[in-house]
Amino acid sequence: MDRRSLLKAGAAGSVALAAPFIVTRSALAQGKYKDEYRLSTVVGTAFPWGKGAEIWINLVRERTQGRIKIKMYPGVSLINGDQTREFSAIRQGVIDMAVGSTINWSPQLKELNLFSLPFLTRNHAGLDALTRGAVGKQIMKIVEKAGVVPLAWGENGFREVTNSKHEIRSPADMKGLKFRVVGSPIFNDTFTALGANPTQMSWADAQPALASGAVEGQENPLHVFIAAKLQNLAQKFVTRWGYVADPLIYVVNRDIWTSWTPADREIVRAAAIDAGNEEIAIARKGLSGGDMSLVKDVEALGVKVTELTPAELLAFQQATKPIYDKWAKVIGPDLVKQAEAAVAPTRKG
Repeated sequence: MDRRSLLKAGAAGSVALAAPFIVTRSALAQGKYKDEYRLSTVVGTAFPWGKGAEIWINLVRERTQGRIKIKMYPGVSLINGDQTREFSAIRQGVIDMAVGSTINWSPQLKELNLFSLPFLTRNHAGLDALTRGAVGKQIMKIVEKAGVVPLAWGENGFREVTNSKHEIRSPADMKGLKFRVVGSPIFNDTFTALGANPTQMSWADAQPALASGAVEGQENPLHVFIAAKLQNLAQKFVTRWGYVADPLIYVVNRDIWTSWTPADREIVRAAAIDAGNEEIAIARKGLSGGDMSLVKDVEALGVKVTELTPAELLAFQQATKPIYDKWAKVIGPDLVKQAEAAVAPTRKG
């Protein structure tokens, strides 16, 4: 074979190797649907978070007559359990869809740390004022500008502090205790300011660490406490301080989104909104209005649940105020002021 023939053969081989990738991108552009889409969550359907993802999956399948089939991958298994890499993986197309935590995505989007400012709001009315108002719309625009299509809000809930050693009623009670915290720097700062010893780790790693005593405490919503059976992981004391909330966001990878017809996009969006609203109701069950039955359910497990007095709560707020001020500058002072104004009418007392 002469040199020209070799070059032709090599070029043909290169085209053949590249063809699958060309077809894939072209297929997406032309509206060819995948046989199955991959949806990421941190937890499964035993938790409101995972249940909300399942509701979305089912609604989309039903309303598209099966044109869009979705499979859930809990435990962020598509990225080996690394919660803080999830947002980047969605942008890159490793993940097609997700119901994700604003906390877990905050290392990539600094504005999402807004919801982790300690004691910005402590009630559902204040949280709704943020997510369902101008602040929520601004956050959604920031997420979209970062390369991911946001569709709806969900909710993991207000995070309460638990431990295996003793009742926590003041920052002094946290001194020296080892707490598992999520992999977002603001949490490390907050717990350090309270005199604790924070250790960042994934939820998958946290459970055996709690069981072995390698860490003594953690913070999560009460429904997570029950679903994860944290009383069996030596967590005998719960303090309800509601220091931060964890809104969830229903999102789709941008290339996937543009590959669907406009009609199917609106179906998926409406399904996300409906699923998000239903998930929020599930997350708040037993913790809103006159129904505080979830607290009683935790106490029935032999766990001591502590309710702080206004004076006790103020001590935690004062101890974390420097962290609030530090991170307000990182997040953006204008956005923080807007959020403070939104929640002001919902503050008690």
